[in-house]
Amino acid sequence: MTKVFYARVSSKDQDLDVQHAKAAEIGADKVFAEKQSGLDQARPALKECLGYLREGDTLYVMRADRLGRSTSHLLKIMEDLKEKGVEVVFTEQPELSTNTPRGKLMLAILAAIAEFETALRAERQAEGIAKAKQKGIRFGRKPKLTDAVRAQIRKLREDGMAIGDIRTNTGLGRSTVYRALEDA
Repeated sequence: MTKVFYARVSSKDQDLDVQHAKAAEIGADKVFAEKQSGLDQARPALKECLGYLREGDTLYVMRADRLGRSTSHLLKIMEDLKEKGVEVVFTEQPELSTNTPRGKLMLAILAAIAEFETALRAERQAEGIAKAKQKGIRFGRKPKLTDAVRAQIRKLREDGMAIGDIRTNTGLGRSTVYRALEDA
């Protein structure tokens, strides 16, 4: 059983001294530390830490916000660690640690809230899309093959231009050029 400590601060001007002191206090065998925003997807030390952990290990972190970017991200990490057989202890938030019944309950409540928030976001998004469509707003990329471009392609072809040159001239793909000529 290895005691692993993950330490993170959000900006380069902050220091990790307090978290390193906490790691020493608990007798951490291995420390992973980084100066990286919590919103940053690419946190190399976290990735390395999560890959290092094995069944029976305990991961120590000062607070939950040091580990996850959001509630759902935190819960995903916690679930992955649970599947690996790794306990998580938040030294400053013991009520969220996975080694106590209260901590497990709190994480279950957070998971339910995160799932509820995701469902609400999806519902609001669907409502917004429906309203926009009612107003005639179209989604997606604007078509490149407009009537004006079709006319331009036909004119270039009538003038004897090769398909490859038409493609280069219009920036369209071969099938799009042929489709414009077939529509004529």
